[in-house]
Amino acid sequence: MRVNGVFVGKPSVLGTVRDEQVYSAIVKARVDAERVKLGEINLEGDDQADRRVHGGPDMAVYVYPAEHYEHWSDDGLAAVPGDLGENVSVTGIDERTVRVGDVWAWGDALVQVTKPRSPCFKLAMKTGRKQIIAEMIRNGRSGWYLRVLRPGEVPTDGELTLVETDPIEPTIAELNEARYAR
Repeated sequence: MRVNGVFVGKPSVLGTVRDEQVYSAIVKARVDAERVKLGEINLEGDDQADRRVHGGPDMAVYVYPAEHYEHWSDDGLAAVPGDLGENVSVTGIDERTVRVGDVWAWGDALVQVTKPRSPCFKLAMKTGRKQIIAEMIRNGRSGWYLRVLRPGEVPTDGELTLVETDPIEPTIAELNEARYAR
């Protein structure tokens, strides 16, 4: 498991819906420093526009597998890590291998997997692709959220170490399948 990029952003106007401005922090920029501080609800330099639905203690960090971008490209979406609003781009793990409750050491911090991302209209606005919500639900390439058990400084490129897992807990893929089963 490897972190290959960390991304942060601040809320700004993403667009308008019914003449109302829509604020979001889905637009992220790569952190150029070798390390960044991770607090209880954010990476330093990151924030969320509406913590009722994004962010907060159980959704402090959004993780997305970098390997998925090749699949999105095959589906006609030209995007690179950071483009789907993730805070952390990873390689070597995905929704089929990550379990709810998994605990990872990341630099000085300790983080825990909480749940899959639920795609929303802001993702569609950001990508200019209305069907992306249905596509993400169908293909299961959702990524997942982390809570911060122990804040600390984390590397923007380097290893994640699995500290604790429970094979009885569902994977992110299993949760996605259960949630969106027809």
